Amino acid sequence: MSRDRDISRDPGRDPTKDPWRAAPVIVAQIPDAGLHREIEADAATRSALAAMGELREVMSAHAAFDVVQKRDGKVHVEGRVRARIGQTCVVTLDPIETEIDEPIDQMFAPSEDIPELAEFVEDDPNSEVDTADPPEPIVNGQIDLGRLAADALFLAIDPYPRKPGVAFEQPAEAAVPEDHPFAVLKALKSAGGATSGAAKVKKTGED
Repeated sequence: MSRDRDISRDPGRDPTKDPWRAAPVIVAQIPDAGLHREIEADAATRSALAAMGELREVMSAHAAFDVVQKRDGKVHVEGRVRARIGQTCVVTLDPIETEIDEPIDQMFAPSEDIPELAEFVEDDPNSEVDTADPPEPIVNGQIDLGRLAADALFLAIDPYPRKPGVAFEQPAEAAVPEDHPFAVLKALKSAGGATSGAAKVKKTGED
C-alpha cells in the first residue's frame, strides 16, 4: 500500500486525532480461522475525513477487512475501502463526485520486530520490481482498522480531479506584434545574418 501520499507513516500524525475511529482488533482475540470486520463512517467521521483529505465532502465511506493471524505473531489484513467523495474539477472548478474503490493488503508485526523485518525490504527507486512494504507495527497488542481504512482512502484520492471529457490545455503562445522590440531585433538579426553571408560569398569570389 505504499505510495507517495502515504499518510500512515507521517511521524507528526497524532493517532488520537485519526478521523476514522473504529473498535480496534485485539490480536490475542483473533480466532484461528481469522475474522471478518466491516466499518461504516458516520456523518461526523465523514466530515473529519473530508477536512483531513481536503475534500468538499465525503458522502459515504465503508471498509471491509479479513484479519488472519500468521506465524511469529504477525497478522495479515486484507480488504477494501469504498467511498463516494466530492471534489472540485481543477480545470472548470465545477463540483464533481468520485467513486473510490481501493484494495488493502497489509501485514502487521510486533513493534520490536519491525527494524529486523525492514532490513529485508529493498528500497531501490530505480528498481522496476515491486517489493513488499515493511510490516506496520502492532501497537499495544491491537490493530487500528479505522486508521488503515482512512489511509487507504486518502491514497486513492486523485489530487488533480477533472470532469469526464475535460482535458487541460496549455494556453497558445501569443504571436509577437511586428512593432514589438523583440520582433525588430529578430528582423535585424536575420538581415544582418543574410548581409554577412552575402559579404562572405563576395569576398570568396574575389579571391
